[in-house]
Amino acid sequence: MAFDNERRKSMTVLILGAGLQGRACAFDLLEHTQADVTLADAACIEPPAFLAPYVGDRLTLARVDATDEEALRASISVADVVLNALPYYFNLQVTSIAVDVGTHYADLGGNTEIVRQQQDLDEAATARRLSIMPDCGLAPGMANILAAEGIRRFEDVRSAKLYVGGLPQAPLPPLNYQVVYSLEGALDYYTTGSWVVRDGTPRQVEALTDLELVTFPSPLGTLEAFHTAGGLSTMPWKYADQVRVMEYKTMRYPGHAAIMKAIRDLGLLDVEPVQVDGVRVKPRDVFIARVDRDLRDPDARDLVALKVVVDGRRDGRPGRVSFTLLDHYDDENGISAMMRTTGYSLAITGHMQASGAIGEVGVRCAYEAMPYRPYADALRARGVDIVEVEESLLA
Repeated sequence: MAFDNERRKSMTVLILGAGLQGRACAFDLLEHTQADVTLADAACIEPPAFLAPYVGDRLTLARVDATDEEALRASISVADVVLNALPYYFNLQVTSIAVDVGTHYADLGGNTEIVRQQQDLDEAATARRLSIMPDCGLAPGMANILAAEGIRRFEDVRSAKLYVGGLPQAPLPPLNYQVVYSLEGALDYYTTGSWVVRDGTPRQVEALTDLELVTFPSPLGTLEAFHTAGGLSTMPWKYADQVRVMEYKTMRYPGHAAIMKAIRDLGLLDVEPVQVDGVRVKPRDVFIARVDRDLRDPDARDLVALKVVVDGRRDGRPGRVSFTLLDHYDDENGISAMMRTTGYSLAITGHMQASGAIGEVGVRCAYEAMPYRPYADALRARGVDIVEVEESLLA
C-alpha cells in the first residue's frame, strides 16, 4: 500500500529519466522541498553543475534500465512517488508497476491513447488510495490546468483556447525555431490531426491550419498560432457537453507555419520509405538527420509563451478569464525556460501527491485533480509567474 509519510524521516522521490526534464525536476525538488531524490537513467549520469552540489547528500544517481521490469519494480517500490520523465511509450508500463507496488505516480504525458489506457487502472489505483496523474508537464499539463480553472468560473462556457510556444529568444531564419526537446516529437505534432471541440462535439482538424495572431507584451510582440496535436489530451471528451469551442494551438514566430506546411506537403516528413539509389529510406529520417544539428544551439537562450483564454457567462453576463505566462532561460543555473515550465510542473505535482495536498485518488489527469491556487502559488515561488485577468464583455 502507499507509504505513510509520517513514519518516514523525509519524502522519497524517484525520477525516471535523466534528460533535460528529469534534471530540472530533480533540481526543483532539491531547491524547494526537503525530499530525498533518486535520479535514475539507463545510462551513466553526469550531473550538470546545478545538481552537482546535491550528489551524495539528498540526491542519489542510479542506473536503472526501464526495459528491465524487475529493476524498475524494485526502484519504484521504495519511493513515495515516482515521476516519469521517460519517453511517453514507457508511461503505461511504469504506471502499472506503480499501482501494483503502491507508489504515487505522475508523468509528462504526450500520447492521448496511452492516457486512456492508464485510465483503465483507475479502479485499482482508487482501491489503494493512490494518486496517478498523467499529463503533468507544460502542454498537456500547465495549460490544461489553467483552462480547467477558467471553465470552472463560468456557468456557461462559450470557448476555451490554449496557446503555447517554446521559442528561441534570438530567432534565426529560415524557421526561426530552436529544438528544445525531440525534433521527432515536434514533427509528430505537425503531421497528426489535432482534436478540438466544435459546437460541443469532438472532431479532428488538420495540423498547421487555422492560423491566427496572438499578441504578447513588448519585446516579444506578435506570434502566429496554429493547430497541432496532443495539447488538449483528453479534454475534448471531458468537456464536450460543457464547452462549445475548445482548441489548442502551438505558437511560433510569424512565417514558421507556412514553411513547415510546405515541407510537410512535399512529403519530406513522411514515414513511409521511398527508394533512393536502390536504398529504401524514410523521408522524415533524412530530414531530421539533415536539419536537427542546425536547429540546436547549446548556447542559445529560449523562452516559453503561454496564453489561455476562456469566454463564458456568469450570472447571465458574458465575461472572460485569461492566463498569460512569459518565462525565460535561467542564466544563473543554466536551465531553459522549457525545463522550468515542464520539469518544475512535474516536480510540484509529485510533491503535492506525496504530501497529501492533492485530495483526489485514482487516475486523474492534471487538469482534473490539481488544485489551481496552490499550484499557481508554487510556480510563482519559483519565478514562473502566471498573470490572471478577469473581465466583463459586452453582451
